[in-house]
Amino acid sequence: MSSQILAGCRVIELGQLIAGPFAAKTLADFGAEVIKIEPPGVGDPLRKWRLLHEGTSVWWEAQSRGKKSVCVDLRQKEGQDIVRKLAQDADILIENFRPGTMEKWDLSWETLHELNPRLIMLRVSGYGQNGPRAQEPGFAAIGEAFAGLRYLNGEPGRAPVRAGLSLGDTIAGLHGALGVLLALYQRDARGGKGQMIDAALYESLFNLTESLLPEYSAFGAVRQPAGAALPGIAPSNAYRCHDGSHILIAGNGDAIFQRLMRCIGRQDLADDPALAHNDGRVARVDELDAAIEAWTESQTDIDAMLEALKAAGVPSGRIYSIREIAEDPHYRERGAITRIQAASGIDVEMPAVFPILSDNPGGVDRRAPTLGEHTDSVLADAGFDAATLADLRARGVLA
Repeated sequence: MSSQILAGCRVIELGQLIAGPFAAKTLADFGAEVIKIEPPGVGDPLRKWRLLHEGTSVWWEAQSRGKKSVCVDLRQKEGQDIVRKLAQDADILIENFRPGTMEKWDLSWETLHELNPRLIMLRVSGYGQNGPRAQEPGFAAIGEAFAGLRYLNGEPGRAPVRAGLSLGDTIAGLHGALGVLLALYQRDARGGKGQMIDAALYESLFNLTESLLPEYSAFGAVRQPAGAALPGIAPSNAYRCHDGSHILIAGNGDAIFQRLMRCIGRQDLADDPALAHNDGRVARVDELDAAIEAWTESQTDIDAMLEALKAAGVPSGRIYSIREIAEDPHYRERGAITRIQAASGIDVEMPAVFPILSDNPGGVDRRAPTLGEHTDSVLADAGFDAATLADLRARGVLA
């Protein structure tokens, strides 16, 4: 494998939990050296979230793979001095504290940029660094609600639901990583300097809302929850099978729709000129969904039904749980799942590195760190001698 594309790039990660650390994980997957600053005690709270093995979350193992852990108390002036020292030789600094926290610690963008004009600073927050809501706490669920995503999730007339994942955090992390790469290109390929990236959770989600605002702006239309259907695009839905399970069928392309109708024995609908294009199908979506579900419920062999749809060139599939994902040969053949042995000795499977680059595909070459595992080595490389480290540890600045 060729050298990883971000090899030699140093990242200081000050964030906790998901959004900022997910951005840093993305950079680490492609070779960046990520130095994660954790508070003494339990460290990043993610270490204790969800299912634990010998006291450490297996989620942590995926989120923090490839990183180094340095325990520093940022509430103390000496801890803040350490971050300023590390920032002088860093390419990127990532933080996701509430706006104003870094300024309180004298770690503002202005301060760090003066110390290191080449530094790129990613700031992830709920509502951005300015605006009337900037100081409000911004968790993923709140960002999803504020961005309009939660309003759409659910069945008509019922309470909105969430996806079961912290989409606001990870999508904001991806937007942040994109901003970092753009800033790196501007700095290195165009002779620029470092800059600050302001990534808000709600804006990252708002960026994904497709036609919501254009339709409201042009027509005053407010898209409503539609369950498993895709409003305005037909037919595309989850259809009940004979055993009570559901499969997804997306027959919304004009030619695909005709193939689907022939597959389910409804040549009359395939030949209906009023259904030749999407706008006509949307007007009769209930009729089409009923016809498709009558067929799916009548088929006693779901595998044979899916094969028939596949042979007809109709996109379709089962709704996978993580069990089906872990057992599906396509995931294995593509290398979409990787395995790491954690410090505790347990083998943990997790998503591999995405996207796949042909020449510099990235990879995972280091497990997630134990708390403070790299404190001494990283700070020694930064010029702190053994006596200074001992003194800082005795005063509680270092774990």
